[in-house]
Amino acid sequence: MHLAVLSVLLACAVSLSSSAVVLENGLPVLWAHTTEQMSDLPKQNDILNPDPWHYLHRMSLYRLMIAATNPFMGSMGTDATDSPLWGLPLQLAWMVTSGRLADPTGATTCGLETGDNMCISTQSWWGCVNYLSSVLPFLSAVQQGFLGPDLQVQMQVPEGVVDYCTTYADCATRFPDVMSKWDAFFQGLKSASESPLSDAEKKDALLGLNWAAQLASTHSSSVCDTRKSFYSSTEQSFFNSWLNSAEYVAAVHFHSNIAKTVPFISPLPGRVLQENDNFADLSDEERHTLSIFSWMQSINSFLGGTLVSMWQKAMCSVQTREKGRDMLEQLLLNPGFATSSFVSLITGMATSC
Repeated sequence: MHLAVLSVLLACAVSLSSSAVVLENGLPVLWAHTTEQMSDLPKQNDILNPDPWHYLHRMSLYRLMIAATNPFMGSMGTDATDSPLWGLPLQLAWMVTSGRLADPTGATTCGLETGDNMCISTQSWWGCVNYLSSVLPFLSAVQQGFLGPDLQVQMQVPEGVVDYCTTYADCATRFPDVMSKWDAFFQGLKSASESPLSDAEKKDALLGLNWAAQLASTHSSSVCDTRKSFYSSTEQSFFNSWLNSAEYVAAVHFHSNIAKTVPFISPLPGRVLQENDNFADLSDEERHTLSIFSWMQSINSFLGGTLVSMWQKAMCSVQTREKGRDMLEQLLLNPGFATSSFVSLITGMATSC
């Protein structure tokens, strides 16, 4: 009965707007129904056994991680929603309410409003990519001792599915760079508390470690490529531009707390894009976001990848990263901002580094 009520609540959130709803009472959708204690996770033979193919379980991993690391986030601000890890559950909330975690093959009702809408399909490209940014950092946080001593965790996986790692050792073998980057971030959190640096310097350094880890997860998304064929070419193009946008956000050490992240996630398309989609039912904000994402991807491809590299080169100091964050906000949220200005400003900033 409890699960049925939650399913109805999620369905209501989805139907409230054509745009994806990511917040409920100021927190990610259904956050209040997630697990607060590690002891509440499923357990088998003294091994914690979460089910990352259930929306509430995967969201619980974020809740546990954020709660465990908050005492080390003093340089980020005084609010409980100031951790840069909040950007990850907000992305997951957008994915579920926009229907992107559902089975794209149509073979099951997993993730569908008319089926089990708490289910995350192993065939979903979005669910696969998010796995790398939810399960892997969680296992790293456990390994680094943030969630308690001597814990053993093994993720549940549906029968017959073999291409997802389930333990820290397994993930470290399959994704050594990803796990080492997340380990470095969590280790950096611990050492920051004893660092003589100012809070501003600590914040910039920790955000750099956080985004290095997030990019490592994103760069490993090729393991999800076999799932791309289940989607329209329009949605596949959006995959690529969405991945490309992470390069720009990471370079400016974006502070992905709730207040700063929601304005960037809310205008993302609130449904899966279809073949020959004319976006007629999308909002002006959603269409603007798709247009800018496509432009950034196209220009970077036309320039042989040099737009991203110029941007990364330009973000060489705390001051230029601050300017970069302002530029991204103007580009993505202000329809009147000229894209030509963006390129000329990058060129000027890159030569000054």
